[in-house]
Amino acid sequence: MNAVTTTASTTALIEARGLAKHFPVRSGALGLGSKSVVRAVDGVDLRIGKGETLGLVGESGCGKSTTGRLLLRLIEPSAGSIVHEGTELTTLNARQMRERRRDMQIIFQDPYASLNPRMRVQSIIGEAFVIHGVGTAADRPERVAKLLDLVGLPRTAAERYPHEFSGGQRQRIGIARALALQPAFVVCDEAVSALDVSVQAQIINLMQDLQRELGLTYLFISHNLSVVRHISNRIAVMYLGRIVEVGEADALFEHPSHPYTRALLSAVPVAHPDEPRHRHVLGGDVPSTLAIATGCRFNPRCPMAQDRCRVEDPALLPLANGRQVACHFPL
Repeated sequence: MNAVTTTASTTALIEARGLAKHFPVRSGALGLGSKSVVRAVDGVDLRIGKGETLGLVGESGCGKSTTGRLLLRLIEPSAGSIVHEGTELTTLNARQMRERRRDMQIIFQDPYASLNPRMRVQSIIGEAFVIHGVGTAADRPERVAKLLDLVGLPRTAAERYPHEFSGGQRQRIGIARALALQPAFVVCDEAVSALDVSVQAQIINLMQDLQRELGLTYLFISHNLSVVRHISNRIAVMYLGRIVEVGEADALFEHPSHPYTRALLSAVPVAHPDEPRHRHVLGGDVPSTLAIATGCRFNPRCPMAQDRCRVEDPALLPLANGRQVACHFPL
């Protein structure tokens, strides 16, 4: 059973429609050759309910992290719409977006690179208060101390530097920084992938406790499918810049409807080496985002591909079981 106990609201906190990010590139050693476009994110539709954890999974380079940054407008979209609590984010100016970001934060993947080694923890966490004019210089140390209490670190940590902490402790500092302004929506970009397995469990439990206590909404991006299943209410599967399947976490794991989802889940390690399993091995390599196939972008690797798949790009449509699948011939 899914370990998540938070009941997600049917009201969308954030929603993306037709979201795209294309990066222009030029060939040649000096970048003087022909111009091409990397379609990192290419028409993503996502809806995340209040209090929900939506897991986002897929192979490396499929556009997961870019999608998370687009939702926060840390990078500007090439096309599409981002609606946060009824407000279209793509139309906001810099000042308006700065105010909006108090409600939207991110936990980065690398707890070593994401913290400034020249700043004490007091300044790292308290910087958000300074930037957004929250509180006074006199009361900010107490605000930081309460955040350290919240993530399970001693208050004395405020006077120390990042290099004095372990990887798990650094990630707790990163979480405290993300929660400083009391956001409603947090993007967790591979937030536990750089940590030891035992520490991963501690951080995941902390994040779930904070979600229940503070009513947080997560977009949880990860390669670790077991962790995603444990923490998520729903899971979205991404392939070459598109969402190919969305569904309830346990149902999606037990009965995947898209051939890519089935292959992805079959690679999850089992608990016992003698446990029966059937691997669905895909042929070929992951195509380049510079040369995405016509029709269904998965068709060159799909064992079920038919003529229709090579000419017609499937839309992400609902199935009778409440799942959304972008496939002409769902399983």
